[in-house]
Amino acid sequence: MKSFDKLLAVMTKLRSPKGCPWDRKQSHKSLLKYLDEEAKEFKQAVYKKDYANMEEELGDVLLQVIFHAQLAKEKGRFTMKNVIDHLTQKLTLRHPHVFGYTQEHKRLLGMKSLKTEKDVLANWKALKTLKIRRRKSLLNKKPRRGEGVPF
Repeated sequence: MKSFDKLLAVMTKLRSPKGCPWDRKQSHKSLLKYLDEEAKEFKQAVYKKDYANMEEELGDVLLQVIFHAQLAKEKGRFTMKNVIDHLTQKLTLRHPHVFGYTQEHKRLLGMKSLKTEKDVLANWKALKTLKIRRRKSLLNKKPRRGEGVPF
């Protein structure tokens, strides 16, 4: 079993009826303090250049991501695979200079040459702004009868 799949299986078992009572009781809201805490601990390790501690704290941050994904999976909202797929799509779409320009990139941004860090950051921000505008316009769109709000 791959280590990531094994990690997901461990979380599933922890949340199962035969798992841990504390883990079973948690919710997205109850876990927020731990996500904040683990992110702060990772930040401290970075500033200290403590790579052994960074490794441990990244694991703790990953635990929080896995935990929240498991909670969402149990409610039928999304899975860890959905999270990974969404992130992969975001990274490839926001790096057209690496993965290729789609027709939408060409239409929205032109064929900008992204050679510097500043160019890449400006492109990332432009694409994020376009995504936010698109999401807002979809939220403001009145659905036709029998049609839900598109996401």
